[in-house]
Amino acid sequence: MIPYGRQDVTQDDVDAVIEVLHSDFLTQGPMTPKFEAAVAAYVGAGFGVGANSATSALHVACLALGLGEGDWLWTTPITFVASANCALYCGAQVDFVDIDERTYNLCPVKLEQKLIQAKAEGRLPKVVVPVHFSGQPCDMRAIHALAQTYGFKIVEDASHAIGARYLGERIGNSRYSDITIFSFHPVKIITTVEGGMAMTNDAALAERMALFRAHGVTRDPARMTHASDGPWYYQQVELGYNYRMNDLQAALGISQLGRIDAYLERRHELAARYDRLLAGLPLTLPWQHPDGYSGLHLYTVRLQLDRIPRTRLEVFEAMRADGIGINVHYIPVHTQPYYREHGMAGREFPESERYYAEAITLPLYPMLTDAAQDEVIASLRRALGV
Repeated sequence: MIPYGRQDVTQDDVDAVIEVLHSDFLTQGPMTPKFEAAVAAYVGAGFGVGANSATSALHVACLALGLGEGDWLWTTPITFVASANCALYCGAQVDFVDIDERTYNLCPVKLEQKLIQAKAEGRLPKVVVPVHFSGQPCDMRAIHALAQTYGFKIVEDASHAIGARYLGERIGNSRYSDITIFSFHPVKIITTVEGGMAMTNDAALAERMALFRAHGVTRDPARMTHASDGPWYYQQVELGYNYRMNDLQAALGISQLGRIDAYLERRHELAARYDRLLAGLPLTLPWQHPDGYSGLHLYTVRLQLDRIPRTRLEVFEAMRADGIGINVHYIPVHTQPYYREHGMAGREFPESERYYAEAITLPLYPMLTDAAQDEVIASLRRALGV
């Protein structure tokens, strides 16, 4: 099976983890702060707060921004469910903004239209979560301008986009947002096995996210409500969670970070090769906005179903039978049973639904060889039946 994505773990990575295993600390040691500082330096952010997953990082970001009961979070339907679920964890409500037809990202024009209506109805969002789908940056300048007008906070879900650039600067510097979230799941650009990180330029937000990821417990006298009993003393000052990244994960992340630019270069080589070799087939190929440099976590094509004699399911099953691990990213969140049962039944986001009906994700990862990519292309040609 040629998977749609996979990790690359080298001997250097293994050695880095083994070194931590032989050290005094497996968790809450020096490696996590070192990794946080390295990622912050790479993307140009003031602070990084590591977590055990990007989902955890999204949750603590929302908590740090004060999202709670009676508040709204808006995001895109074309994302993994975590981008919406983080609001529900805080007791807030979720709504969606349809996607742009070319980038598949949250559309700022549709966002503005929805904001105008929401202002009139008195239910503006407290937080908006634009998702850099497949690694392609959203139109953050436009979304940020709307935030200034309508007063919402921005959390960039950049789970696909570490190493990507927007207007010449790296995603994660949070120039146009309050917080940016990265994922280090094995199929992402770099991996810590599981893990995530929240980037911000606001010291107070960084401090609150660090507090929420560690049970809401502090040893800082300045944060305590009454005097310490002694050097062993700590206080729980918030209801927090055990979302900490451990030093094994961080050591792997530091090692992987050293290869990130090479990984991105290879992803772009493979995507350009797909663009060239798939041209002329009844497919809509990914469009890249000139304002950005994509992380290219995914290479998703859309089947021009009116030009082929097979359904999307038939194409999918034929390629899987060939040993090609294609996938579909994503099933629109508002169509999930849980969301349908909680207010989304009958809601329509037509561009997202059109996209989903046609989309398949082809294998793309740095260790994919040209020969394996040729197998993918040959299988796709056969499956299309044209």
